Amino acid sequence: MPYTAVTALSHSGLLRDHNEDSLVVGPWTLCATETETPQTLVFPYGRPLVVAVADGMGGQPAGEVASALAATRLAALGSAMDDEHAVRDALNVCNHAVYAAADRDASLTAMGTTVAGAVLLTETLLVFNVGDSRVLRMDDDGLSRLSVDDSPPLSPGQRTTSLVTQALGGATSFSSVVPHVSTAPLAVGDRLLICTDGLTDPVPQEALEELLRVYDDGRAAYELWKSAIEAGGPDNITLALVRVGE
Repeated sequence: MPYTAVTALSHSGLLRDHNEDSLVVGPWTLCATETETPQTLVFPYGRPLVVAVADGMGGQPAGEVASALAATRLAALGSAMDDEHAVRDALNVCNHAVYAAADRDASLTAMGTTVAGAVLLTETLLVFNVGDSRVLRMDDDGLSRLSVDDSPPLSPGQRTTSLVTQALGGATSFSSVVPHVSTAPLAVGDRLLICTDGLTDPVPQEALEELLRVYDDGRAAYELWKSAIEAGGPDNITLALVRVGE
């Protein structure tokens, strides 16, 4: 019988004094805290299962509050996110929630977060993101990106940027978002990597692909985290590895 295994971890990295990332796996959330080792959860295949990361915006207040708000809303709404329209509605709910919290507390003004994730359905995958956190698929052809970075164009020779063109919250007054949402096929054997830019900024995609060709589940999550740490660990690192098994 098919099942879905999700292995995840979240770590502050080497340079940040706290973790502003949050994580959603089905009804479970991990908000602005760390896991000492990768944790694996197993779910029945076919029921709507949301797996997502949220990366609180650095340089602005209370990124950990914004990411936690997004994560808890997605966890609550996950079982109803069964088509693209429902996913867009859920992300708009998250955006309103971040702005509403900031309106109630001036110390939270302009807090924001990126978000990226997927909803696993029977034979269908709903991929979504706002900002530059990523969803990637690993298959026989290698590691490919399913999400769309909301980032300004890169200069020649520039591989990454910390700037984003849209996020949940992040402004002093309400601004709507246009989430990226797409549908892809899903089958036994499929593998996904959902992560914040604390992994993808310091570690090139080719290096991530090489690790995922060798490792899976807990060992893969550890090796991915280790690669970011060895590259300097400049930001919070949160990742979820999703595998449909049988």
